[in-house]
Amino acid sequence: MNALDLAPQANEASIVQNEAVLNGHASVEAACEQACQAIAPAWPLDRSIAVNPHWARIRMPVRSVAARMAVFGRIQVFAPRALQRQAWQEGRINATDLAHALAMLPAGDAAAWTVERLVAVLDAALRTPQLPLLIDILDSDPHRNTRLSWRQAITHQVSQTCAAYFDTQQAEWPPERSQGLYAFWRDTLSHDHGIGTLMGLPNLGKALGALPATRASAERWAMERLQLAPSLWADYLEAVLLTINGWASWCSYLRWQAAQQGRVDPHLRDLLAIRLAWGAILLDGKDDADTRQALGSLQRAWRQAPALLAQCAQELQADEIWQSALEIGYQRQLSERLATARPPTDSGEKIEAQTVFCIDVRSEPLRRALEATWPAVQTIGFAGFFGLPMAYTPLGTTLRRPQLPGLLPASLDVTEQIITAESAHAEQDAALQDTARRARENRLALSRQWLNASRWPGAAFSFVEAAGVGYLAKLGQWLHPSASARVNDDLNGLPARLRPLCRPALQGLDTDTKVALAARVLKAMGLEREFAPLVVFIGHGSQTRNNAQASALDCGACCGQTGEANARSLARLLNETAVRAGLAQQGISIPADTRFVGALHNTTTDETEGFDLDLLETAARERYEKLDAALRSAGDHVRRERAPRLGLTPRDGHAQLLKQLRRRANDGAQNRPEWGLAGNAAFLIAPRWRSKDVALEGRCFLHDYDASQDPQGTLLEQLMTAPMLVTHWINWQYHASTCDPEHLGSGNKLLHNVAGGVIGVFEGNGGDLRIGLSRQSLHDGARWVHEPLRLTVAVDAPAWAIERVVSSHAVVRQLVENGWLHLWRWTGDERLVRYARGQWHALPWR
Repeated sequence: MNALDLAPQANEASIVQNEAVLNGHASVEAACEQACQAIAPAWPLDRSIAVNPHWARIRMPVRSVAARMAVFGRIQVFAPRALQRQAWQEGRINATDLAHALAMLPAGDAAAWTVERLVAVLDAALRTPQLPLLIDILDSDPHRNTRLSWRQAITHQVSQTCAAYFDTQQAEWPPERSQGLYAFWRDTLSHDHGIGTLMGLPNLGKALGALPATRASAERWAMERLQLAPSLWADYLEAVLLTINGWASWCSYLRWQAAQQGRVDPHLRDLLAIRLAWGAILLDGKDDADTRQALGSLQRAWRQAPALLAQCAQELQADEIWQSALEIGYQRQLSERLATARPPTDSGEKIEAQTVFCIDVRSEPLRRALEATWPAVQTIGFAGFFGLPMAYTPLGTTLRRPQLPGLLPASLDVTEQIITAESAHAEQDAALQDTARRARENRLALSRQWLNASRWPGAAFSFVEAAGVGYLAKLGQWLHPSASARVNDDLNGLPARLRPLCRPALQGLDTDTKVALAARVLKAMGLEREFAPLVVFIGHGSQTRNNAQASALDCGACCGQTGEANARSLARLLNETAVRAGLAQQGISIPADTRFVGALHNTTTDETEGFDLDLLETAARERYEKLDAALRSAGDHVRRERAPRLGLTPRDGHAQLLKQLRRRANDGAQNRPEWGLAGNAAFLIAPRWRSKDVALEGRCFLHDYDASQDPQGTLLEQLMTAPMLVTHWINWQYHASTCDPEHLGSGNKLLHNVAGGVIGVFEGNGGDLRIGLSRQSLHDGARWVHEPLRLTVAVDAPAWAIERVVSSHAVVRQLVENGWLHLWRWTGDERLVRYARGQWHALPWR
């Protein structure tokens, strides 16, 4: 056989080898991508959205996810056993609740448990071990107890690198970022002479020379070193990301935003490569024997991963039973209260005003109090962005701020305009508009100069000297907080005389588009007929000072913004003559004397403020004044209802109690200005009469829905695929932050340091970026204020309509069938039944 005969065989061998390399590269790529897809996004501080941190895992049953989180990251998903033990000892959970929880299990599973055995579990720790990463096994020298663990040191180094890389607001000398996060980290690490000392590796710098130049090369380089079975790669990589879950969640947010714009964001993959490469770097610092031993230990441990996950899932069945028992204790009371509601009767009383509130749980007490104060008011629950998928740009700025749920992209633009009551004076309005714009631009420019003056090196002391008594006023406001009402920060920089004239206005829409938008919103609200003379859209916002997470109290869904701009924009739209004429052609006839008004519910003080009242005719303004008196009375009732939870005396006079709440709101040292959505536990999609006059304790989201007006179930589908998902996100953010405050909460608010201006917070000056809620938002110092209960969704609609939504939408089906929420419905004979394993079942206590 000559050389020519050997050539084809050599070529074939080369092709096979190349194919193997390419297949290996593709497998690494797929595993990395799968791991990244498991990380839920975390929104920035200035547009915070409550998120289920396990959102990307809802395709799996809750218990399976709980097992993965425990084995991969020692993260708690179900309510902790200590909390359950307390609930059992105090009678919050009783033997009947446990029996009902067992009855809901498949017969084979229930037979294995007794009350005694379940109680004994509460005093035991989880037996299934956490799987180690390579850095954990390598961190084995005798002096490891005298320094940071390598896991801690690496997390700190990567976190500080990310803070520097992503910061666009705080640093005066921004770093070079054009090469991407991985390249930035690689360069930073080569100049970091302190990390080796922190890790007890003074010669670490020598090992850095082997670092690949690109992210893709680093991923392959590190995975090849591990020598794990390809079937384990994605799981191992997910565990790697959990060690830096805060920054991974931020990168996932950038990835989410890019996907909405049709782009691909590389940062999460870069972060994974960084964190993965650290293990390979440390491996190079060991001798051959240590390397072989470490890799052998890692491979043996991870070969047990499938068995450990199954073992942990079995072990966590007790926790799931206790979780269900805790929820049943609440659900039993909820169903009993809802059973007292009665269908409305025709009292002959005319509805004088209609108020549309956000579905937020903090609206429920105010709605109840308002209806009791003035029975001629009809309250309606609707998503607090009022159906306007808008982005808002304050006058004289380039900011474009989304004001809608994070699941949706903004498609409408709203800007501020100076509009006087004398709308005929268009030229005067234009002149005032220009005056306001220039005044704000000048004021904001001065503010930037003032801020920059304090940032230069060595300026700290000289700045305070130059500021002099100017800083005393600000300090005085902190030491002695005022009892002033809420101030709209969007009006900052405007002259006081022009602030009342500055109003949000929809831009770039022709009349036909406006009419279509108005019709869609009114139909979704159920406001297609029977309009009252006054219709008020009441958004909500919070009032707090010195709070990095303030936007989380404004709205848990609408990018951390208040509902003011949305409410005012919709009211102005529906007051337009041309829009009303177009609506009439579509069969929606708004009476000539009906006027729409935008308002805001301050959830910290339970005050309500109406806007653009100067644009109303005398009769409409008088109607609003009558409603305003009822709102003030209702607000006082709610303040008294809330006072004990805030440590205040409900018997104080009206003015005194309001003053105390305002002072709390304006107190820069107050870390619990309000409890936000703590306690949220249920979502009702039903006519208001199903919950009217029922004290739901501010724990229920309420969205009005009349199935008789939705024969095709189209509106129900929208509600179960949008507001229901939003309430689920809110519910699980509170659940996760309570169940595992160390990993899925943001820690002690007193120790918060803001990273990157708006990105997020550190607890102290190190560690991972913290996501979720602070301890002070969930705990009153003595006990948890929030109970970690999965959301109970009760829908008043035919079974076929609900089942159609469940079967046709994978996300809804996964939430329901995998145990992420409870789904109930009212039957024709006024019973509540629950959906489980594809069928409707009677509630176990009925």
